[in-house]
Amino acid sequence: MSFFGDLIDFLLPERCAGCGGEPVLLCGGCAAALSGPARPARPAPAGLPPPWTVAAYDGPIQKIFSAYKEHGRTALAVPLGEALARAVDAAVPEARERGTPGGPGPPPGGSAAPRGETPVVWVPSRRGAARRRGHDPMRRAVAVAVRRLRAGGVPVVAVDGLRQCRRVADQAGLGATARRANLHGALEAVPRAGLAGRRVVLVDDVVTTGASLAEAARALRAAGAEVAAAATVAATPLRRAW
Repeated sequence: MSFFGDLIDFLLPERCAGCGGEPVLLCGGCAAALSGPARPARPAPAGLPPPWTVAAYDGPIQKIFSAYKEHGRTALAVPLGEALARAVDAAVPEARERGTPGGPGPPPGGSAAPRGETPVVWVPSRRGAARRRGHDPMRRAVAVAVRRLRAGGVPVVAVDGLRQCRRVADQAGLGATARRANLHGALEAVPRAGLAGRRVVLVDDVVTTGASLAEAARALRAAGAEVAAAATVAATPLRRAW
């Protein structure tokens, strides 16, 4: 940005992250775009049930995500996390219908999700992205979502269960095939998360081609977990919510 643009942003109050209209975090119209019911997005990513999602990733929603992730408007974690909570709330019954929680216990000294609670595992950011942004967007949004759900009696727990194991290129501008190739083998489960034998809800901010969710699911399955359901805040128009 230019010096004068930075100065204007400093002097004037921040305006709606979605449309730039009212001097509020989100105006009524843009907030409404995040307030719809959760619906499954189709077609489903390879090897996954259709992820539950709330919003269409276009127009103001794209701008909201950009403001949150790239421009430091961390207060947006609340409306985005609340939208994610509705998607996870829809996904949890789907996960539980696949059976009763079980499987081996956590490894000695591990930091695993308590039995009887559904682990919510998020797709991690690229290496260095959180450092560059000054915050971890998905971790914040998941924390809000899980806090809201637990307050409402939904037995979920946030589990930092995945990590990057090699560098990947920025996904922006890559097609579906290139995204899959870029991400293949890029994630691994965190051993001390104790997810072997557990059914988890896998979450991400946006489902586009589904490559990120598919790679995360592969890594979790390799560690013995079952990805029983998935949830995102938004889905691109190529994945319609039905």
